[in-house]
Amino acid sequence: MSTVEFQDRETSLGWQREVAEETIRGHGVIVAEYFDEGCSRRLPWRERPAAAQLMAAAKQPNRSFDAVVIGEYERAFYGDQFGAVLTALRVQGIQLWLPEADGPVNLDDPVHQALMLLLGSQSRREVLRARHRVLAAMHVHSRVQGRFLGGRPPYGYRLADAGPHPNRAHASWGRRLHRLEPDPATAQWVRWIFQQRATGRSVAGIARELNDRGVPCPSSADRDRNRHRTKHEWIVRTVVGILENPRYTGRQVWNRHGVSTTAPVPRRPQVRPAAARGWAKSEKITHPALVDEATFLAIQGMRAARPTKYGGTRTYVLAGLVQCQLCGRRLDSHWVNGRPGYRCRHDHTSARNRPPGLAKNIYVREDHLLNDLRARFAETVGDDGSAIADYLRSNHLTLIYGGPTQEVKPCGPPRIRAATDEATEGQLLLL
Repeated sequence: MSTVEFQDRETSLGWQREVAEETIRGHGVIVAEYFDEGCSRRLPWRERPAAAQLMAAAKQPNRSFDAVVIGEYERAFYGDQFGAVLTALRVQGIQLWLPEADGPVNLDDPVHQALMLLLGSQSRREVLRARHRVLAAMHVHSRVQGRFLGGRPPYGYRLADAGPHPNRAHASWGRRLHRLEPDPATAQWVRWIFQQRATGRSVAGIARELNDRGVPCPSSADRDRNRHRTKHEWIVRTVVGILENPRYTGRQVWNRHGVSTTAPVPRRPQVRPAAARGWAKSEKITHPALVDEATFLAIQGMRAARPTKYGGTRTYVLAGLVQCQLCGRRLDSHWVNGRPGYRCRHDHTSARNRPPGLAKNIYVREDHLLNDLRARFAETVGDDGSAIADYLRSNHLTLIYGGPTQEVKPCGPPRIRAATDEATEGQLLLL
């Protein structure tokens, strides 16, 4: 069963076992049960605890079973998973029984082939249809009704009761709606952040002052909802997130950050900002605003990318390829004196005052690095900087810089061999 919040283990397991017993009646008995809870059907069997145990038990020579029976196809398989599981079981001499096939599945039978294709498509269709209906309903809830749909309230707000659930069945179960209201302890600081930014103050300066004043950051102010956060200080990205959040204007917004489900198996769903046209923004004010819309829009314009004084864009050929020898961090791209270069501040950010004893920043000009690389790879790659950078990336090499010392080494887990005259994947090369 994929969800544990809305299903009962005893009931779900009971009816699936009943179906399985009916399928094998007169042919055998059930000697072991494998039942996964809280696992999506989209996960492969090796990532489901009980299913993985079943496949491991199937490989044992002294196993107690010679067939596997599934209570319901849609609970066990998604897409083309069935074929992989059936093949693995057949190698061990184990049959796979399905109630839809009224017995063991035989893929040499054209009827069974067609049946498996139909069941696979039906399982995928059920997931897609449920997702479409839920997303469409949530879009309407946010845009038309301005309903709060769950999650952590934004910093500066807290949840308040908004009355019984509009669905009478849910209301009879005691479910209630929630809305946002200003948090007396943190709302003032959200207003202050917008006021400071509206005067043209830098985001880094705002973060520094918040830290100097000892203002609790979002993870500190609401520990119950941020137990996964380990740092308790303001950073530039946190302030930027507040300044970009349109919910501070009093309107409810949903789907600002979508979960990527394009991959066939979402082992770790990727949460990323969605395009503004995909947001669901409430048509009316739903909660007290902490900033007026005119100020909010003006601040967004302040964050627009500014062109250089020459009107062009800046290019860093070795961006992401230079690593600090002292602290191991990637060097930031840094434009200085009209030239591209790179620097490392050893985890120091503009949101904090510089601590005493911190190592001096490391700076290096890009042309100096490229000259050293050309001397090394002239015969192999040529003297074009972009070609050298592509060569380093394709061979998983990174440039280690520590002031007077430089070296090229693998940037990932590839093995390290003795240095030679030509760079290949997995080799350590000194400049």
